[in-house]
Amino acid sequence: RGGAAGGDVCMCQTVFPAHANHRGELSAGQLLKWMDATACLAAEKHAGVSCVTLSMDDIQFEEAARVGQIITIKAKVNRVFKTSMEVGIKVTVQDILTNVEKIVSVAYATYVAKPVGAGKIELEPVKLLSTEDHLEHTLAIERRRIRLGYEQVFQNLMQESNKEGDYCDTFEEEDAVSTDVTHVQSIELVQPPHADHHGNTFGGQIMAWMETVASISASRLCHSYPVLKSVNMFKFWGPSVVGDRLVFNAIVNNAFQNSVEVGVRVEAYNCEEWIKDQARHINSAFLIFNTVNDKGELLTFPRIKPTTKDGMRRYHGAVARRRIRLARKCMLSAKEDRPSDPWERSNQAYVSYSNVAALTHLAAKPGWEITSTLDDIKIWTHEEGDVLSLKVEMQVKIPSHLAFSLLSDFTFRQQWDKHFITCEVLQALNEDEKIYYVKSPPMTGHKPRDFVILVSLRQPCQPSEPYIVAVKSVTLTSMPPSPEHCRSEILCAGFQIYSDSNSSCTVCYFNQVTSGVMPYLAANLTGSSKSIEDTALECIKFLELKGSKY
Repeated sequence: RGGAAGGDVCMCQTVFPAHANHRGELSAGQLLKWMDATACLAAEKHAGVSCVTLSMDDIQFEEAARVGQIITIKAKVNRVFKTSMEVGIKVTVQDILTNVEKIVSVAYATYVAKPVGAGKIELEPVKLLSTEDHLEHTLAIERRRIRLGYEQVFQNLMQESNKEGDYCDTFEEEDAVSTDVTHVQSIELVQPPHADHHGNTFGGQIMAWMETVASISASRLCHSYPVLKSVNMFKFWGPSVVGDRLVFNAIVNNAFQNSVEVGVRVEAYNCEEWIKDQARHINSAFLIFNTVNDKGELLTFPRIKPTTKDGMRRYHGAVARRRIRLARKCMLSAKEDRPSDPWERSNQAYVSYSNVAALTHLAAKPGWEITSTLDDIKIWTHEEGDVLSLKVEMQVKIPSHLAFSLLSDFTFRQQWDKHFITCEVLQALNEDEKIYYVKSPPMTGHKPRDFVILVSLRQPCQPSEPYIVAVKSVTLTSMPPSPEHCRSEILCAGFQIYSDSNSSCTVCYFNQVTSGVMPYLAANLTGSSKSIEDTALECIKFLELKGSKY
């Protein structure tokens, strides 16, 4: 194991038979232990003190590692949130014969420094040394928003399930298997090899034990060898130490044709608690398995039948978590397919994340070429395949917070951008997210155009960070395309606003388009009836005139 500046840690490990399952593949439990150990080292390198695992976000396993192959795990602290820190984890597998390297998993974990007394330890900010550091630092705040909002999203989905009448006390389906047969209980005694030098049980060890008991539970339903494909957030509610008895209870919550969700609850007891049967709930997680035949083809799981009221709750909870998982997978995929209505509660947070992340990635791309320079305006372009991106940099003599306030309200847009004939708010989702309906003039020989766009607003957490106004098209079932207009799409657009002084700022406008609209952009890059320079001048004039009235 070695480290680099900024809390980076790398672990390389050859997969030996002792690490593998009966198929010769690295066991998921062993991998989880390695991931947690590497991430914890990165956290401790930054904090300078011992750290403990607070949570690990949803984990997807994309590739399997086999005996003889080399696993590389890289971890680094992306951002500090006063007393906690996000650590990014990237796992790759390399075949030493072919030298082919594949990504196994990319995950994010949260760690806290272990306090000496009762108080929490405040951590030093991360030193950002590269463009990638800055990018991950910016996106870490978005991932934190999703973490903090996850439970509310889940509860909203469960309430909707109740209202729709899906939540019933009886369940009947032919050939369904009772969940009772999938219940598995296991007890582990925490011994010194399972803990750090302070006696705290390794989070990765608990994860590995959870994977083992969950795998047994799933096997009782499929009568085969299940493969762990993903995990819904591991969250540690409390500590355990050497000498504790850990009781693991696992049961299948629901089966979805080719996958099954197993819930695992972990309770801890010290000697006194063990005698009095006073459990401490320290962890819960939901693990998703599938199973394949000898040809690698996915096998179908039998349907399951809850037999208790609590079983019904878990059954519908699994449905809600699956909706969130599918939304996350759709919204965060590289080639995004937008769902029919992205504003159902299950994926609102992920669409917002995708919107802000896309603009942040676009702004951070290397290779921007400057094409025009005026006194207060610079124009840049970036070409990648059939995608052309535009950047307009404007120097504006008003404070950055005023520019953000004016540019974040798109109902003002038609005052300086002739491309916006009308703009109305369709949905005000919260104070940071709004959906607008925009009508635009026609291109030559075509119908007038319209857009349904999401505008996501973000204020900086630190003075060096920009204000963000991210824009992208979304599909809304309540606003289908009409024959009178040509429905157009914004892939990625928006503003980044940097403070230069108390009375001036730099406004950067970005727009990303495909080759289909490049001919139009050749004459009209900003979507205005004027040139790029004139549109930018109109924007500056609007901002400075409005800003002078505040």
